[in-house]
Amino acid sequence: MDNSPTALFDSYESDFKQIIHSIRDKLEGDAKDVGQGEQRKAALRRVEMELDEADEMVSQMEIEIQGIPQSLRPSYQSRIKASKADLTRYKKLSKDLHAQLSRAELLARPGLPGTPTSDEPYGATSDRTRLLAGTELLEDGSRRVLESQRIALETEEQGADILRSLRGQREQIQNARDTLQRADTSIDRASGTLKKMIRRMYQQRIVTAAIILVLVLLILVILYFKLVR
Repeated sequence: MDNSPTALFDSYESDFKQIIHSIRDKLEGDAKDVGQGEQRKAALRRVEMELDEADEMVSQMEIEIQGIPQSLRPSYQSRIKASKADLTRYKKLSKDLHAQLSRAELLARPGLPGTPTSDEPYGATSDRTRLLAGTELLEDGSRRVLESQRIALETEEQGADILRSLRGQREQIQNARDTLQRADTSIDRASGTLKKMIRRMYQQRIVTAAIILVLVLLILVILYFKLVR
């Protein structure tokens, strides 16, 4: 198992590229096939789900980059920026294809106001009314897309807040670790100082005992000479 600080980032980036490749295939294949309405809808639904997965991969990459060393971080930030650009481009393409599909369904739907009948070969209303109805439908779709974008932005802001909180906690842990290291160093120094003091104490005791022994011997010598004389 790769325990390097960039391993998870590389894994998420690899998953992101696979998802983007799948999205591109669908957008350039079934999602563009004008003649297959249901197949086109299903492809666009799958694209939406994969876009959500790709968005999640980018969020994970943003989290993992916080643990990458500063010396390597700029290149990985550039890779995240490129991934976001790809995601934005395919989101826009998906949105455009959704709009085209809605417009095609609107124009092909039977029974719309203005559709000619056997009794009214030129339609009950003008083409302008039909176009207004189509515009209203498109505006409703645009509102839903904008609402989805707003929710995505709120989610992104919440994710950024979580990242900032995690960064602050990481700094606190690093500060605590530095403090513990300094305390260990101080304890080692104090332990060395105590050992030196104990060693000197024993040396002083030995010197004191030697001096006392010499004095005792001198006293005994003096007493001997006095008693002998």
